[in-house]
Amino acid sequence: MKLLETLISRRRFLQATGTAAGAGAIGAGTGVAPGLTTLSHAQSAPAADSGTTITKNICHQCPARCGIDVYTTNGRVHAIYGDTNHPISNGKLCPKGPLGTYILYDPDRFKGPMKRTNPKKGRNEDPGFVPISWDEALQTVADRLNTLRDKGESHRFALCYGRGWGASCAGLQGTFGKLYGSPNVAIGHSSMCSDGSVISKKAVDGTGGYNAYDYKNANMLLMFGVGFLEAFRPYNNNMQVWGYIRGVKVPKTRITAVDVHMNTTLAGSDRALLIKPGTDGALALAIAHVILTEGLWERSFVGDFKDGDNRFRTGETVDPDSFEEKWVKGLVEWWNIELKDRTPKWAAQITTIFERDILATAREFGSTRPAIAMFERGAHAHSNGVLNGMAIHTLNALVGSFYAKGGLMYQMGPSYGPMPVNEADFMDDWANNGAWKDQPRIDLKGHEDGYLLANNMLQEVGPNSLAGKPYKLDTVMFYLTNPIWTAPNGHVWEEALKEVFVIDTSPFPGETAMFADLILPDHTYLERLQDAPTYPFQGWPLAQLRVPAIKPLYDTRYYGDTLIEIGKRMKGPMGDYYKALDSSENVIRHLAKGFEKDPGDNGVNSFESWVEKGVWYKKRYLWRQIDGEFYEWDGRGYNTLLSEDEVKAKLFKTPSGKYEIRSGWLEAKADWIASRTGRDRAKLMFPHWEEPRHPGGGDMYMVTPKVALHAEGRGANIPVAIANLQPVMGGRKEVYIEINPKTAQAKGIPDGAKVRIKSELGAIEGYCRYFEGVRPDTLVFPMEHGHWAHGRWAKGRGPGHCGEITVNQSDRITGQCSYYTTKVSIERA
Repeated sequence: MKLLETLISRRRFLQATGTAAGAGAIGAGTGVAPGLTTLSHAQSAPAADSGTTITKNICHQCPARCGIDVYTTNGRVHAIYGDTNHPISNGKLCPKGPLGTYILYDPDRFKGPMKRTNPKKGRNEDPGFVPISWDEALQTVADRLNTLRDKGESHRFALCYGRGWGASCAGLQGTFGKLYGSPNVAIGHSSMCSDGSVISKKAVDGTGGYNAYDYKNANMLLMFGVGFLEAFRPYNNNMQVWGYIRGVKVPKTRITAVDVHMNTTLAGSDRALLIKPGTDGALALAIAHVILTEGLWERSFVGDFKDGDNRFRTGETVDPDSFEEKWVKGLVEWWNIELKDRTPKWAAQITTIFERDILATAREFGSTRPAIAMFERGAHAHSNGVLNGMAIHTLNALVGSFYAKGGLMYQMGPSYGPMPVNEADFMDDWANNGAWKDQPRIDLKGHEDGYLLANNMLQEVGPNSLAGKPYKLDTVMFYLTNPIWTAPNGHVWEEALKEVFVIDTSPFPGETAMFADLILPDHTYLERLQDAPTYPFQGWPLAQLRVPAIKPLYDTRYYGDTLIEIGKRMKGPMGDYYKALDSSENVIRHLAKGFEKDPGDNGVNSFESWVEKGVWYKKRYLWRQIDGEFYEWDGRGYNTLLSEDEVKAKLFKTPSGKYEIRSGWLEAKADWIASRTGRDRAKLMFPHWEEPRHPGGGDMYMVTPKVALHAEGRGANIPVAIANLQPVMGGRKEVYIEINPKTAQAKGIPDGAKVRIKSELGAIEGYCRYFEGVRPDTLVFPMEHGHWAHGRWAKGRGPGHCGEITVNQSDRITGQCSYYTTKVSIERA
């Protein structure tokens, strides 16, 4: 079916785009690109002629899911602008946004399904791919999976995926695993992304998810390792928000940013704190200490001493019976067992931040309402990450920011309709009772011998299969993930995939694809029909629709339909289920039926109107905390007071129904945690300080952040992205390693010199640049380049890939891959 291919008049064009429709477009035919900017902005859209169509789509350069208007003339996409009617993009795009044309017309894309003819696998081996039909490709997969199931070995099939996109693709994977019978369908990339954030929050507030934030009404932001103006989601909207809270809003929002080097976020903040890697928790504990000793906590939310006399005094214990808690649990116990001695002076010795700056930050955060403390991988990608995250998140409880105006909350989902068929009606005996249910997951997620409390452990799939622990995989399928390049110590994955039948669905010839036995290439995002509920944004529900701007250029197939077509070829009721499901478009049409009963604020009430406008949303968050009471929206205002039981069911989903500084979730697994981590059983359930473990064997911390044009690796073969990747350091053909001048000079390393970086895993070479904005004990090495595959412009671009010398260490509680914790040595090459 052709979707939204109506020709538009100039009047319709102006109605659709307004006078400012987005950030700079790209002439895909000429290769002309806009200048790189650090702020999203609007430019005039090109005039439309009678042969131009505008299609609603969603950018796929990062998780932000910005709505875009895609301009197609005579069958060729030539411009991409931010959709003026989309709540995230608001007519604007970041520097990555317009680059979708380069992805669409990438000359190195896979053109159709292929099979490997060279049985040998390795970096220097030509796979010998030859084209095959889709029917042969799909039947090959189905035959392999049917054989495993018939042998009672269905657990030896794994499906690993990266950034999921809605019910019509990644959302189908769970059902596939249930019907087929494998605990390894599907294993997500979240442990290599930001599960440290998700699970830290789950431990104390009961909701395992990313937060949504009311930035525009906040008066202070305290950011730990966030990269707000570099890569934090949604990046495009963050830049819009920054312009408002720092330029338009009165009073201007105060910002303190914590990181290991001076980046755009720190440069634009009121206070920039360069912290020793892995010590963010110590800083948060000291801030909490000051908030309590100086009486700055929010009493309406936290509670108070019964006689009103503040007994929180440095070094002194407090009688728990003297304090009446309201929406927190374990505050006084936390003070007595941990916080009473965590002074700014103590934290200064741990973090190397000046005591005066810690004190000033604590007083400002504690006395400013509303305020938000937020964190990401800079704080939690360490062995002590869960403790760092819990400590930082608890600052929000102390100042009463949960579900408050100008505070933080969790994202509501869209009003989707039900799936076309019910999976429960197609479960055979093997699916319901098969021996596969007794098999642990290959990554040992949820297993006492592995990561009992983690969500996923993708970084362990390759190493565990190679070691046969707990067994060896037979077949593995990848969607939107390239673990040979993205996982730490990717060489282990190379060895593992030599002995496994590999199916890759990427449109691009990445490193993992070079080890594939079958290539089932997905469409690029401008060719897909795909739903996408929002990543956490402002809390209220929002769901976008990616509508194909043109017909597929090549013989590729949408991943959701690939999964459905494999399913149709499976034996028994499983095959019947997918035949009834029919197609991804059928799934999306059924999802859209939910909008008939709950129309969006923009009038979207059907599949057709969703296609036309590209987004459905309801701009009202359902709950609000006001002066320590929780209310629900009744259609006119926040007038319905919630009971304690309702708060527990809907908001604080902890054992107590409160924010648990003493985590009941962790306490329930205290024996396991103590035995695996060596933590004190009396305090392991509280946020507390623990020195991080830094493997690698070197004397320098290596931190590998994302940059604005990272595009989750999809920009590696785009010359425009390469040329503008590292504007501050001047990196154009390659990425420079940031090193403090004093450190470099002490090691005899000139500015711009070729260097060798070594860890216990090996060595790579690259070029360094002096930068006074990086800590003297730290190398900042953006996670870019070092590809040996992925396309003509990506291959062989220096320096070497940082992942090759990053030790595979994870937080035992969250499962978070510790990308920022390896210590290396550096020398002149």
